[in-house]
Amino acid sequence: MAKQDYYECLSVGRKASADELKKAYRKLAMQYHPDRNPGDAEAEKRFKELSEAYEVLKDDDKRAAYDRFGHAAFEGGGAGGHPGAGGFAGGGFADIFEEMFGDFMGGSRRGPQQGAGRGSDLRYNMQISLEDAFKGMKTDVRVPTSASCDSCDGTGSEGKAAPVACPSCGGAGRVRTQSGFFTVERTCPTCQGTGQTIKNPCKACAGAGRKQKEKTLAVTIPPGVEDGTRIRLAGEGEAGLRGAPAGDLYIFLAIKPHRFFKRDGADIYVRVPIPMTTAALGGQIEVPTVEGKLARLTIPEGTPTGHQLRLKGKGMSVLRSTSRGDMFVQVAVETPVNLTKQQKDLLKEFDGSDGKDSRKHSPESHGFLDKVKEIWEDLRE
Repeated sequence: MAKQDYYECLSVGRKASADELKKAYRKLAMQYHPDRNPGDAEAEKRFKELSEAYEVLKDDDKRAAYDRFGHAAFEGGGAGGHPGAGGFAGGGFADIFEEMFGDFMGGSRRGPQQGAGRGSDLRYNMQISLEDAFKGMKTDVRVPTSASCDSCDGTGSEGKAAPVACPSCGGAGRVRTQSGFFTVERTCPTCQGTGQTIKNPCKACAGAGRKQKEKTLAVTIPPGVEDGTRIRLAGEGEAGLRGAPAGDLYIFLAIKPHRFFKRDGADIYVRVPIPMTTAALGGQIEVPTVEGKLARLTIPEGTPTGHQLRLKGKGMSVLRSTSRGDMFVQVAVETPVNLTKQQKDLLKEFDGSDGKDSRKHSPESHGFLDKVKEIWEDLRE
């Protein structure tokens, strides 16, 4: 059976640039890679054909020879047997794939994996009050995690002996397997990519260099934090394997809903009921603030319900700043209840028997009724 044209194999034109070749090979290689198609012989065959085509076309000299003579340019042992063509087995395909995909297979094969054995990062959810978010706080948290083994000082070795090079990978942290003339590289299963093993594992931690325990940590919450703020405690996560670096602890903050206040960034909103007389005649009231004190607020004459007044600098603290937001007080005018006969008579007198005074004192309600009447009259015409 005749071999497929290399350009057709990669689905590119004969004038394709080096970048176009690389992009085409990357896309198809990802699709047909054996690790993504376990047990699929056709996919493995297709992947080998793609790698062979790219190995030739990515090299200017080989590509020129192929363009002139076709597959005949590499007869006598295949592309890998032609002088100067380069060998596929044990180097060609693996080198191409490492060059193209870098860490796709878990890291470079030239040495142990970077960060191998590093402890996992941990997450701790903490709920605090709005007052604590305003002023900041210091508290302790208890975190179930793994810590360095005291018996072996985290080495994982009995007697704290130094680890030795892994016999399976020779200290590289990677192992390679041959599939025909294609080489696949994976993390070493013996040392988990560290490139080292322990001869006499510590009995206390079974050679892991860490043990499960609960530890208490002091946490400082700065003033002005918001819901969802994340605090990082470097190195306070899970201990690393056999002396590897520890992970980090991330504390995620949630602010509890408040009975009075609603927060919007650095500003605070509060709804305050006031007597009808205060709304009509004006006066002063005291309103609570997030810092736990009372602030005096002046109510102008004729303040309607829903009117919003501003207290500058009485809002939340701003994170990493000395400034504060504002507090907005929404007035809710309270309708009098449980009136005596005398009080009711006074209100009727205030309302006015002929209705003229009522229109003067309550222009908004009468204005609304006038608009309704206009609409009805227009509908009758």
